[in-house]
Amino acid sequence: MKNRIETSVLGGIVLLLSFCSAGIQAQSAAPAGASAAIISGQDSSNDLSVVIGKSVLVDFAQPVKRVAIGLSEIAEATAINPNEIMVNGKQPGQTSLIVWNASGDRQFFNITVRRSIFEVNDRLDAIRRELAAELPGQSVKVSSENGAIFLRGTVKDLNSSERAVQIASTALTTKSEGVQNGVPKAGASGGIVNLLYVDVPAPEKQILLKVRFASIDRSKAKSLGANLFDLGLGNAVGGITTGQFTAPVIAGGSSSSSGVSSSGYSASISNELNGLFYFPGLKAGADLQALETNGVAEVLAEPNLVAANGQQASFLAGGEYPFPVAQGGSGGTSITVQWKEYGVRLTFIPTITPRGTIRLQVSPEVSSLDTADSVEVDGYEVPALTVRRVKTEAELANGQTMVIGGLLDNRETESFSKVPFLGDIPVLGKFFQSMSRSRTNTELIVSITPELIDPIPAGVAPPELKYPVKFMKPNSDVPMHQPDGAVAPQPVPPTSMPIEKLIESMKPQKSLENDDSNKSAPSSN
Repeated sequence: MKNRIETSVLGGIVLLLSFCSAGIQAQSAAPAGASAAIISGQDSSNDLSVVIGKSVLVDFAQPVKRVAIGLSEIAEATAINPNEIMVNGKQPGQTSLIVWNASGDRQFFNITVRRSIFEVNDRLDAIRRELAAELPGQSVKVSSENGAIFLRGTVKDLNSSERAVQIASTALTTKSEGVQNGVPKAGASGGIVNLLYVDVPAPEKQILLKVRFASIDRSKAKSLGANLFDLGLGNAVGGITTGQFTAPVIAGGSSSSSGVSSSGYSASISNELNGLFYFPGLKAGADLQALETNGVAEVLAEPNLVAANGQQASFLAGGEYPFPVAQGGSGGTSITVQWKEYGVRLTFIPTITPRGTIRLQVSPEVSSLDTADSVEVDGYEVPALTVRRVKTEAELANGQTMVIGGLLDNRETESFSKVPFLGDIPVLGKFFQSMSRSRTNTELIVSITPELIDPIPAGVAPPELKYPVKFMKPNSDVPMHQPDGAVAPQPVPPTSMPIEKLIESMKPQKSLENDDSNKSAPSSN
C-alpha cells in the first residue's frame, strides 16, 4: 500500500512559472487546517513561502493520492512518504500546489518563492559601489522592493541618469527577471524605477548666422541692321529689308505726317531705329540700327538670424505676387489666386555638436520676377520666376566662414540675317545685313558665418537704428512703465527637477506655420 501511494505521488503532474521578486526565508510548517479540510471534503487554500535553494515539508493527516504543481521553474514537489510532501524553491515567483487525498478531496496551496535577503543585499551593495565609482559626488540611493529597484537622489545631467539606470539594470541578470539584452523589458514585474532628480541645466548657447548675399548681373547687347526704301529713284518705288527690324510702309497717292513723301508716295516708319537718312534729290532713304548697350544690376542682402540649438529659422526679403489658378466646377470656370513668394530667402537649422562645432543645414535662395517668360492664364498675365537656390549641409567652428553658391551663368545669343546676293557684296553688302548679339553674365555668392552668442544682459541698452533726421516728438512726455510703477517679480528657477519633467521640456516645440502663405483667394472671372 505504501509503495502504491508513493508511485502515485511521484507520477503527479508538474508545471512551472517564472516570476521576479525579492524574497525572505520561508518557514517550514504544515498548515493547521489541512486535515480538517480534507476530512470535510471541501476545497481550501493555504499559503506557503520558501526561499530559493531551501525546502519546506507539508504533512497530511490522510494518505496523498496525487499532487500537481503549477510551474516547475518556480518550485518542485517531491513525495517523501504517503503523508508528507517536500516543496523546493527554484526561482523567484509564485505558483500553485494542488493535493488530492485517497478520498478524492483537494487542497490548494499558494507557493511564493523569494530570494534570500542576503543575495538581494549583495546585489544592491554592488550597485552602490559602481554608482559611487562612476558618478562621484552625486547622491544616488538604491533600494529594492518586490523585485523592483528604485533609484532616488539628484544627478547633474541626463547622461548621469542614464548611466545610473544601466548600472542598476545589471542586478536583473536574466530575461525572466525583466532584462533583455541589458535593457529592462517593458511590462516586466521587476525592473528599474527611475525617481532621480536632475540639476536644471544652464541655458544653451544661441547661434547667430551672418549671411551675405551678393548677386551681380551684367548684360551687353549689340545690334546692327538697315532698312532701305525708294520713293521714286529710277522711276521705282520699294524697299529692301533683312526682316529683323520693322521696315517702313510705303503708300502712294497721299503724304503722311509721320513719314516722308515724294511724288505722292510716302514711307510710314512705325519703328524708328537710331539712324534715319533721307535724300530728297535721290528720293531714297535708309533706316539704320547700330546700337551697343551695357547694363549692370546688383542685389545685396545681409540678414543676421538667431536660432536656438536644433531649431529652424528662416528669412525672406522680397514680396508675393498673385498667381491666378483656373478651377472648373458645375457653375463654370472660376479663378482663384495663390500668393507666391519671391526675393532673398534663407532657411537653416543649426546644431551644436559635442565637439563644440556648429553643424548647419542651410538653404539660401534668390528669386526675381521674369516678365520676359510670362504666360497668360485666362486673360491674366502671370510672370515667371528666375530662381537660384542652394541646399547644403556643412560643419563649421565658431566664427568660421564658408562660401557657397558661387554660381556663374554666362550666356551669349547671336543672330545674323542678310539679303541673298546683295549681302555678299564687299563694303556695300553691310547695308543688306543685320546682326544682333547679346551676352549676359550672372554671378551669385553666398557667405555664411555662424557664431555662438549670449543674449544682451538685462539693463544694457539694445542697439538702435541711426536715423538720418530726427523723428517726430512723442505724443506724451511720460515714459512707459508698469501701471503700478513697481518692478515685476522675477520667477526663481528651480535648481533641480524630476527627470521626466526635464525630458518633456526638452522636446521640440511645434513649428511655426504661416497661415497667410499660399492662401487661395477666390476671384470672379
